[in-house]
Amino acid sequence: MERPASCQKIAETKRKGPVKVALGAGGDIFVIKVGTSSLVRPEQQTLNLTNLARICETVKLLKHEGHHVIIVTSGAVGVGCQRLGLTTKPSVLAKKQALAAVGQVHLMKFYEDFFAALGLTCAQVLLTLDNLANRSQYLNARNTFTELLAYGVIPVVNENDTVAVQELRFGDNDTLSAQVAALVQADWLFLLTDVDCLYTANPKDDPTATPIYEVEDISRLNADTSTRGTQWGTGGMATKLTAGRIATAAGCTMVICNSTAPENIVKIVKGEPKLGTKFFPLPHSLKGRKRWILSVPVRGHLWLDAGAVHAVRDKHKSLFAAGITKVSGDFHAQDCVSLCDPSGVELARGLVNFSSEEVGAVAGSGRCSKPVTEQLGFPTMDEVVHRENLVLLASEMDSDEDHASGTEAPSGACERQANGQAEGSASDAAAAAAGEVLGQLSVR
Repeated sequence: MERPASCQKIAETKRKGPVKVALGAGGDIFVIKVGTSSLVRPEQQTLNLTNLARICETVKLLKHEGHHVIIVTSGAVGVGCQRLGLTTKPSVLAKKQALAAVGQVHLMKFYEDFFAALGLTCAQVLLTLDNLANRSQYLNARNTFTELLAYGVIPVVNENDTVAVQELRFGDNDTLSAQVAALVQADWLFLLTDVDCLYTANPKDDPTATPIYEVEDISRLNADTSTRGTQWGTGGMATKLTAGRIATAAGCTMVICNSTAPENIVKIVKGEPKLGTKFFPLPHSLKGRKRWILSVPVRGHLWLDAGAVHAVRDKHKSLFAAGITKVSGDFHAQDCVSLCDPSGVELARGLVNFSSEEVGAVAGSGRCSKPVTEQLGFPTMDEVVHRENLVLLASEMDSDEDHASGTEAPSGACERQANGQAEGSASDAAAAAAGEVLGQLSVR
């Protein structure tokens, strides 16, 4: 299938980020995620050295063509189980962290040996969500990746399981790989897994399931996500679609393909079709601070009514309390929350201006008879999530520069009344001042 003219135009007008600028002229940046199911043979609970060798050889081919490659690897806990003779992965967090400590050193030894045999140098990079949620640590991590790539080194990334507490974990390396791709402004993200591509239904259960080879707009995707990871892994198809929303919003092309044929990566890049599912980047990729917001851990979810969805997604407005129908999670002001449509599909993320209790107290069209300031009892802004702190994960998303100024229209059922409050409201001064400084705020 020939790519639409819009996608070709995106590729032609793609701007270089700071990482690409620092690396100078050259090839693309690749992030390749290797899942546990691709590294561990479940029947023998041993490392699949054949697969690992083929993956490293594929990296060699990409490097030979002038590209930069980052590997995000799973398998530390699986290798730890192998070294200690365990046949099942424990469920207790402390045990898994101990096994990760055992397995990580051996896993890196295998990567080092294979890459050294191919004349390449690799480096270990361990990350937690806390590293990327903090803006200064995020920038430091980006600088480290930039220098490693400039040296020609292959960063091998994994979550720092031994120190990450449960609430500060990525949870799966699909999400971690998407966060790394967004961090380094990668051109390609490949998720190597045990299936050939994405299907409309689970092919193991439904003989009528058909493969999906290209996805132009992930927000309108109709596919099966019931396939779950193995006992050795933590992912599944649902986590891969979450990774796709993050990566495509950051301007990265994501591909789901089979880990048994990693050499297909080179073929896919050269345009050979039907070797996996390709997710095309959104028309306006996020940059700067908004790209960083994608890396902030989500602490809660807000469900929006149809009017709020239209205002936030299509008209690029801030989110107001009137359009919120449901609140979940325990979050504080300036934490990141996920904005979902009435069916629960994530359409945006943003830094919230109130705690979960405060949002719950003012949410809903039935509570709009009083301004938010009067309902909460202290001077504050009207926006629950300001447009400057909100990033869309849909094809209608705007760039950082769009809608940076102008009058903000509220979303949800109280639009007319909230507009009336804009004149003479006691919260006007606070809201105006907050609008100027919101762009400088960061999470706690």
